[in-house]
Amino acid sequence: MEELRPLHNKRLRMFVCGPTVYDYSHIGHARTYLAYDIIARYLRSRGYNLFYIVNITDIDDKIINRANESGEDPLALADRFTREFFRDMQALGIASVNLYVKASDHVPEIIAQVSALIEKGYAYRVNGDVYYDVTRFPSYGKLSGQKMEQLTVHRVDPDPRKRNPVDFVLWKSQKPGEPAWDSPWGQGRPGWHIEDTAITTTYFGPTYDLHGGGQDLIFPHHEAEIAQAEAATGLKPLVRYWLHAGLLMVTGGRMGKSMGNFITIKEALRRHESEALRLYYAMSHYRSQLEFDESNIAQAEQVLDKLRSVWNQFRAKIQSSLPNGDLSLENEIERITSNAMSSFIQAMDDDFNTPRALAVVVGYAKEIEPFASQNLGEQSVRRILNVFDFFGDVFGILQPAPPRETKAFDEIMKILLEMREDARRRKDWSTADRIRDQLSAIGIGLEDTATGVRWYFASSRVTQGLG
Repeated sequence: MEELRPLHNKRLRMFVCGPTVYDYSHIGHARTYLAYDIIARYLRSRGYNLFYIVNITDIDDKIINRANESGEDPLALADRFTREFFRDMQALGIASVNLYVKASDHVPEIIAQVSALIEKGYAYRVNGDVYYDVTRFPSYGKLSGQKMEQLTVHRVDPDPRKRNPVDFVLWKSQKPGEPAWDSPWGQGRPGWHIEDTAITTTYFGPTYDLHGGGQDLIFPHHEAEIAQAEAATGLKPLVRYWLHAGLLMVTGGRMGKSMGNFITIKEALRRHESEALRLYYAMSHYRSQLEFDESNIAQAEQVLDKLRSVWNQFRAKIQSSLPNGDLSLENEIERITSNAMSSFIQAMDDDFNTPRALAVVVGYAKEIEPFASQNLGEQSVRRILNVFDFFGDVFGILQPAPPRETKAFDEIMKILLEMREDARRRKDWSTADRIRDQLSAIGIGLEDTATGVRWYFASSRVTQGLG
């Protein structure tokens, strides 16, 4: 196991490949970004000063194709789904990202990096297009473990004008109706790979600590990032530690609308509260492939209920008058708690092994629960609560519900739900969905049941009915 050694003392810089915003985010995205959210939370809990960036790919073929289908401006479509992505991240409790960075905001930096690669002989022009010549970078393929002669051209733009089939595009000349920017090679737009390295070298410099993304991005995307940045800056490595999240499978295969197994984050949150989803994903190691399974989410909900029950028992004790502590009880609690903390940290230090760390949390709850009926002193109770708070902050669970016990708030919610129900009766789905999505954006979920619509805070699942 390799030890984490930051470039600059306790300062860490992490970049994670963000979404291409042409559709609603799905449960595969949730798995990826929740994994890195837990990693970021844990690193900060250990005293690291982490700066965490996620990019937003808002210039891409998929966006343009979807915009052509809908008759929408590509940048407007991308902006709309970017806002939906932010709502989903908020609803999932993902608050660890310091900066979300749009590719469209960094076109000058992208052009500068492409220009540098041309000047250094790593890239070549074909009319208004610019390609990277992979034969100029002998270590291309080192991340995926492929040699040059073994490289597949899967997911690489086919173009007979290229010097080598595996060469990838850095800049694309404008086609009719596409968004475009001025460049030394004419009107056009960036290729996908160059967006990320222009962003990371702008904010982090030529070398940084951590880079995350899905395993499906290792080739060609992350290989291309290494080749671009190390060639442009002349320094290596671009990244000291790579973190690749495993794929999420649904009914035995990759998700896709054509497969009928596409589940959006919004749909998942209508059925399950965010903390249960967080716990469900944490039950598997972030590098492992995971089969999405509703029965396992039910198991996560049971675990969450048990943890909340124990946590709340000790929270109730701290609100009452506590006696002086029994020394023998305090010593036993300290022993159990110290062992749990040590085991938890050991698990998370082992490549962020959340399943093992979660087992420690569950074991701690079971072992400490009998003490809730004992005459504990305040010091012992606070020690237990601090440990639960630590575990909860890392996993993003056991978060106190927002205050809601006000008559005005309940009346406002009643009015909004009645407006939504009225819209649904009139089959005004646009208005109904807009009310639901705007409530989701501020952390309030809706659940349509046989007895009517119910609302809940996404972090607590405290439900209220219509009327």
